[in-house]
Amino acid sequence: MVLIRFIANVLWFFVGGGVFIALGYLLGGLALCLTIIGIPLGIQTLKLARVGVAPFGVDIIEIPGRNGSINFILNIIWLIFGGIWIVITHIIFGISTAVTIIGIPFAIQHLKLAELSLTPFGKRIVS
Repeated sequence: MVLIRFIANVLWFFVGGGVFIALGYLLGGLALCLTIIGIPLGIQTLKLARVGVAPFGVDIIEIPGRNGSINFILNIIWLIFGGIWIVITHIIFGISTAVTIIGIPFAIQHLKLAELSLTPFGKRIVS
């Protein structure tokens, strides 16, 4: 099972658009961390970059009851200042990879990342 996950992640990175997604998240996260106000958004973006490199075998769980209102406000700020564009990118990559049967698992991962990038605050990434 570990070997299959490894092969799927390697294929994701080179064929499924993972290199572009991870690079975009990495550059965006570093740019956001340059400002004091952008540090919380940058940290979330860097977490998304980690999932963008290897999404197979990673689950996203919601953290119940912790900082609910703060997470809500941060998710709104996230959505306004770039989250919507990230979601659109994942949907475009998801549609383009779903054209073939081999690409369907990649499309599913793009949709998982689209959901995560819509509201990343209040969620935890677990292996």
